[in-house]
Amino acid sequence: MQNNNEPARTERSENSISTPPEPRSLRDFLSGLPAEEADALLDTLSPNAVLALPWLFEHWALAGHQRPPESDWTTWIVLGGRGAGKTRAGSEWIRSQVEGARPSDPGACSRVALVAETLDQAREVMVFGDSGLMRCTPPDRRPEWQATRRRLLWPNGATAQIFSASDPEALRGPQFDCAWSDELAKWKKAEDAWDMLQFGLRLGARPRQIVTTTPRNNALLRRLLRERCAVVTRAPTSANRMHLAQSFIEGVTQKYGQSRLGRQELDGEILADFDGALWTWSMLEQSRKLPPVSVGRIVVAVDPPVTSGKYSDDCGIVVAGVSQSGSPSDWAAEIIEDGSVSSASPKAWAERAVSLFRRYHADRLVAEVNQGGDLVAAVIRQIDPLIPFRAVRAHRGKSARAEPVAALYEQGRVRHRKLFKLLEDQMTQMTPNGFIGSGSPDRVDALVWAITDLMIDPAATYRAPRVRGL
Repeated sequence: MQNNNEPARTERSENSISTPPEPRSLRDFLSGLPAEEADALLDTLSPNAVLALPWLFEHWALAGHQRPPESDWTTWIVLGGRGAGKTRAGSEWIRSQVEGARPSDPGACSRVALVAETLDQAREVMVFGDSGLMRCTPPDRRPEWQATRRRLLWPNGATAQIFSASDPEALRGPQFDCAWSDELAKWKKAEDAWDMLQFGLRLGARPRQIVTTTPRNNALLRRLLRERCAVVTRAPTSANRMHLAQSFIEGVTQKYGQSRLGRQELDGEILADFDGALWTWSMLEQSRKLPPVSVGRIVVAVDPPVTSGKYSDDCGIVVAGVSQSGSPSDWAAEIIEDGSVSSASPKAWAERAVSLFRRYHADRLVAEVNQGGDLVAAVIRQIDPLIPFRAVRAHRGKSARAEPVAALYEQGRVRHRKLFKLLEDQMTQMTPNGFIGSGSPDRVDALVWAITDLMIDPAATYRAPRVRGL
C-alpha cells in the first residue's frame, strides 16, 4: 500500500526540515468501500480513533507482501513490480522495529541502517519519499532529520543512518541491529555493499533486515533467495492498483504487458538466462518484435503426458504456422498459441487439441506417440474421426531435437505472436544437456514438433523448382 502525498517540503536549516504533510484523507483510505459503508464505519468511531485510523498500517497493509512473514527469518525480501507498495512495506517494518508502545518508549531496535544505491536515493525515497519514513510516521512519533549527520533521530532515541551502496567502505565500522536495503537489484557494487552491511549487522539478540526491490537478473539477489534464513514475499504492480492512477495501470499494461520488461517491472519476476540455454530471454523478446508472418500452413502439435490425473505432467499443445514462399532459407514460422493444459484426462486434452485445430483452420494435427502409441491416435479419432493426423516418434533426446529449432530462432525466423509466459519459461531452461527446470518440458516438446513439421522436415526433402533453359 502506498501513501501518495505530494512531497511539499522546504528545508529550513542544515539540520532540520519542515514537518511533512499529513497522509491523505480517510476517504482515500476507505476508497474500496461504498460511500454508505464508509460513512457508517466512520460514524462508529470516536474522534481519536478517526485521527489514528490512517496510521494503523497493520489494518491497511496488503496481506500478500506488505506484512512480515510469521516464520523465523533473518532477511525478508520483498519482490514487487513498480508501484506495488514495496517502499511502504520497508518504512512500516522499520517503524515497527524502532517504535515502542508510547513515543518515548524504546522499541525492539535502536540502530538502523538505510541503504540505497546513492545517498540522494536513500534520502528522497526512504526518508522523504511518498512512502518514506517521514510520511508514514504519526506526528508525535516522527523522527527528526539531522542533515549533517545523515540520520533520523526518533523521540525515543533510536537512530537510522543513510548509506550509499556505491560506497561500501562507508559501511565499514558502524554497527546496527536492523537494516533496510532498497532496490538492491540495481546496486552497482552490490556484493561489496551487502557484505559490509552484514558485518555491521551485529547488535542485539536478533538483528534482522528487509530488502525491497524490483527484481533483476542479479547474482546477489539470486543468491539471497536461496539462503535458508531468507523469506520472500512477491506482488505485481496490479496488487496495489487501488492506490495507483488508473491511467498508469492501463498505460503500462498496454505498452509492456506482453514483454520481458513487463514481467520484470510489473509482475516482479526474475528472468535469468541459464548458462548454455538453447533460448535466451533476449532471443525470445526479439521474436515478438519480428514482423507478422504471412501464414500459409498451420499445424497443431501435441506432446501427450504419460499419465493423467492431478499429479500428471502437462499436455503440451502448440499452434504454429509457416510461410513457405521461396527456398527453405526464406521460410518463416509463427507461434500462434500455447494451448497446453494441466491435469487433463486423455479425452480432455484431445478435445482441446481438436478445438484449436478447428478454431485456426489448421492443416494437420501432429502428436508424439512414443508413450501412448496407437492410443494417442485413437483418443483423437474419437473426437474427430476425419481429422488430418500425423503420428511422430522421437528417436533422439529432447535437447537434440530442440537444437535445430533454437537455431531458427537465432536466425530470426520464428516469431511469437504474443507473450507465452509458461512456454517461454520452459524454453529458457532447455540446455544441450537436458531440461533443468522442474517436471517435463511438455510445452517445448510440442513447439519443437510443430516447427519440425512446418520447417525442418519439409526443408530436408525440398527440391528447388527446375528452370527450363531458353
